[in-house]
Amino acid sequence: MPHPTSRRSLLTAAAVAAAATAAGAAAYAVRDSPAGSGPGSAHNAGRPADARPGDRAPGPSPDLAALRRAVAGMSLTEQVGQLFVSRAYGHSATGPDPADAAKNQELFGVRTAAELVSRYHLGGVVLFSWAHNTRSPQQVAELAAGLQQAAAGTGAGIPLLLSVDQEHGAVARIGKPATLFPGAMALGARTGRTPAAAEARRAARIAGTELAAMGIRQDYAPVADVNTNPANPVIGVRSFGSDPQAVAALVAAQVRGYQGAGIAATAKHFPGHGDTETDSHVGLPVMRHTRAQWEEWDEPPFRAAVEAGVDAVMTAHIVFPALDPSGDPATLSRPIVTGMLRERLGFRGVVVTDALDMAGVRQKYGDDRVPVLALKAGCDQLLNPPDLGLAFRSVVQAVESGELTQTRIAESVLRILELKARRGLFDRPQTAAGQTAAVVGRAAHLAAADEIAAGTTTLLANPVGLLPLDASAAPAVLVTGTDPASPSATTGPPTAVLARELAALGCRATAVPPARAVAAAPGNTAVLVCTYNVPEGDSPQRTLVADLLATGVPVVVVALRNPYDPARLPPCAAELATYTWSDVEMRAAARVVTGAARPAGRLPVPVPGRYPLGHGLAYG
Repeated sequence: MPHPTSRRSLLTAAAVAAAATAAGAAAYAVRDSPAGSGPGSAHNAGRPADARPGDRAPGPSPDLAALRRAVAGMSLTEQVGQLFVSRAYGHSATGPDPADAAKNQELFGVRTAAELVSRYHLGGVVLFSWAHNTRSPQQVAELAAGLQQAAAGTGAGIPLLLSVDQEHGAVARIGKPATLFPGAMALGARTGRTPAAAEARRAARIAGTELAAMGIRQDYAPVADVNTNPANPVIGVRSFGSDPQAVAALVAAQVRGYQGAGIAATAKHFPGHGDTETDSHVGLPVMRHTRAQWEEWDEPPFRAAVEAGVDAVMTAHIVFPALDPSGDPATLSRPIVTGMLRERLGFRGVVVTDALDMAGVRQKYGDDRVPVLALKAGCDQLLNPPDLGLAFRSVVQAVESGELTQTRIAESVLRILELKARRGLFDRPQTAAGQTAAVVGRAAHLAAADEIAAGTTTLLANPVGLLPLDASAAPAVLVTGTDPASPSATTGPPTAVLARELAALGCRATAVPPARAVAAAPGNTAVLVCTYNVPEGDSPQRTLVADLLATGVPVVVVALRNPYDPARLPPCAAELATYTWSDVEMRAAARVVTGAARPAGRLPVPVPGRYPLGHGLAYG
């Protein structure tokens, strides 16, 4: 079938589904609960009670017959290109800075992202701050438009699926003026009049609305891993918590929120990365759970995501002997991807690999074999291979040699095109003029982020009733401690942000580096020490807290990331957990410290040797 005919058929097939999705997202952008769209309305018949217009639960379906005809009209190289989602360097599709053009030339043999899309017939591009893709929301929208124009000019004319890791909290690629929400564990800690799942869905819906306004249609969120290991170096606060059922409820809520805004949600990292002690970016973790433990602990959030209609699931680069004794990482394991995810859980959507440049997937096989084995396992999208040209050629050669059939390739391409159609890309691949500025970072969204964050800060200890400080008395407060690099495009450093927010609430607050903190402590009402992933045993952070306690000034520990820190420090006058060190969480913590807000968070994970799951104090 000639390409123009395929393109017209595809547009026709996608139009109804795309229009329905766009209408749902637009409805939310105007009002949170459109008339006639409540849980009992005819429009939402058969939907979950907490669903919103545009949620894929089950959602509208494209015309699969027309999509199959379109796939059949594509050449082998065009089909293979649809499987790849690659990075590209530069803020512009056609006019990158010289250094980014040189990087593209070095890695891909082209100067621009647009040329990369054309050369490999790419199905998607993933955006990164470190690849200089995300300077500002308007720039991202212009980059997205340029990339879509490049895709439209290829033989098949298939629009791109632009994606990003925008989990919020510890992992955010696009920052101010975009709205940044608390991360997963902070949402898992949230209590208040509104159920945590409803607020998690609200955060995802707003975040998805803003991503769509920038031309991004797939988010690699939510994290469905259950963090049962305090020593986990890579998941931690990216997880909603350690209770499988609580995590499952929040994962399902965020799937509905993102997809209600027209964004493909991606539950990750299957079959579960929560109980590992190795970072799969730098090594190959081994999951020691039995099959029964996997079913009890790791499976429920992924099952909930599938039942909520999640568009995509991302695999983990972990070895899971109880599910596959071969020693292959899950990404390359047919028993796990096909046997567990597709056959046991019944998932029919797109399976995307975690990034193929990570060490966890490269230790056993070469970069030429990894993409082929991932497809044989049952994956559809091949994310960010280290050598795109090698990976592309390897898949084409595997088809030509008969190791992979073209039917197998077509199955994955069909799933990818179905996702694109469902999310409106064939109808409107680019954002409307003015939409980005009108939607991204709007006042109502920023206010919602602060409202949601207000219920997340957890007061772990307050034995002498030091908190809340009486801000009306202008107490002198010293802020010090560890300053991790702030998430993308937040103000930072967190000690300075916390001091600034305390000052805005009436305190005489000063931020000082740890080297000056002990000398500066006397005369202050309290010293707030920000900690970050305190290790077991002696450490500079433990020494700092001990030295400050020796001054006699009350010390308040503010655990910026993992809530396990207080168990590794001497007892203090008060202990707080914020789970995130972005501006929105620092504002929430300042309000709790001064009593402008009451602490409402409850631990979504236990702190071994100190606090049980669900622990959290309130002011009297």
